Amino acid sequence: MPNSEEFDVVVVGGGPAGSTLAALVAMQERRVLVLEKEFFPRHQIGESLLPSTVHGVCRLTGVADELAKAGFPRKRGGTFRWGASPDPWTFAFSVSPRMTGPTSFAYQVERSKFDKILLDHAGRVGAEVREGCAVSDVIADEERVRGVRYTDADGVEREAHATYVVDASGNMSRLHGKVGGRREYSEFFRSLALYGYFEGGKRLPEPNSGNILSVAFESGWFWYIPLSDTLTSVGAVVRRELADKIQGDQEKALMSLVAECPLIAEHLADAKRVTEGPYGKLRVRKDYSYHQTTFWRPGLVLVGDAACFVDPVFSSGVHLATYSALLAARSINSALAGLVDEEKALGEFEARYRREFGVFYEFLLSFYDMHHDEDSYFWQAKKVTRTNRPELQSFVELIGGVSSGERALTDAEVLAKRFGAESEEFAEAVDELARSEDESMVPLFRSSVVREVMREGGQVQMRALLGEDAERETPLFDGGLVASPDGMFWLPFAPEGD
Repeated sequence: MPNSEEFDVVVVGGGPAGSTLAALVAMQERRVLVLEKEFFPRHQIGESLLPSTVHGVCRLTGVADELAKAGFPRKRGGTFRWGASPDPWTFAFSVSPRMTGPTSFAYQVERSKFDKILLDHAGRVGAEVREGCAVSDVIADEERVRGVRYTDADGVEREAHATYVVDASGNMSRLHGKVGGRREYSEFFRSLALYGYFEGGKRLPEPNSGNILSVAFESGWFWYIPLSDTLTSVGAVVRRELADKIQGDQEKALMSLVAECPLIAEHLADAKRVTEGPYGKLRVRKDYSYHQTTFWRPGLVLVGDAACFVDPVFSSGVHLATYSALLAARSINSALAGLVDEEKALGEFEARYRREFGVFYEFLLSFYDMHHDEDSYFWQAKKVTRTNRPELQSFVELIGGVSSGERALTDAEVLAKRFGAESEEFAEAVDELARSEDESMVPLFRSSVVREVMREGGQVQMRALLGEDAERETPLFDGGLVASPDGMFWLPFAPEGD
């Protein structure tokens, strides 16, 4: 075909997942093409980052220093009005020994700026980036996917052939079904978010002025994210059964929800909603949690929201996107270099990504379960963790097979009891934290569910910072692979002395 080209990897989507993977593969001098349907900068939600993205993945790609110069507000943790305590409580990233010191913060970002920084960086390190290019389908035969068909910015139909196609096109992906399997939705985490932007909102006291503020109220929960000294992203998340609360006049709907939540109303008392420019529109987004039952097939890999998505209350979206991109890049780099066969390499990617998704899913069940207002819809988590066997069984199927040596998730009743114990343990830690006068994070870090959710991100940070000097890695699963010292490849595990 005249309009056909050859690459090692074609990445569909230029968001954080796509740009991260493109950079990590292009840095190995591979031919990488990024096809993005929009022109950056463009609006996107998911503005609150985690340290593992900033100091881990972005350090590995080489873009961390540029992010540091961008002037994004520093986020040292999170502040919540959630649980039995009537007062807000705060956690700090420094609670983790792996994130203490200079890396115990993340950023609150305007995604239009953040995503463009990452995409431009991918271009600088060798990826070819083409914007305004809409991918319509994959090119495949019985053995594998071999490329994509797309329409370029001039309306010309083209083909790009590659050893690997990576779908990083988000929750609206048109390609995710091409990998096989099906997209399964969580029965519990099905919510709708109505959000907008305000100027002049109140800030939390220092040193927590850059924290995300998350506030539970009867109809759901609010996020309140400071994007600058004056600009704030404010969103109300309500369960799908309460969708009528955000129907009709969206301005009235949002302000009505604000009125239901005194703490958010207080923070917005002197603020004005932005009504012009890129932040002038109120928007609704489905925050449905889901996972694809398979993440890859020969020649095609799903990363980020194309593969799975979990409720955003703990700002896991960009973390899961960039972390999955790192895992997939290691797999592709290893297979292309002949270090590990494709099935082994991509099997490691899928196992680790499912495990990380599963950890956040379980953490959120425990987090929602500790909300003690029986009038709140969060109480429905009790139904999930104690009586809804099909949901528990689907969760067991989701991560049970990839947690060998880590957890024994073999029975729904056992899992339900452990959820109950973990949510109670977490609630007790939060209550102790709220009562503490010295704001010590130790009670929260004692909670096993908190330690687990911070584990992998901390390891990514340490590897990025220490490189060859990082603690020697062991396989996450029996017979699994380990990362190379530079974090760019998978290698077979060789015990000391072998």
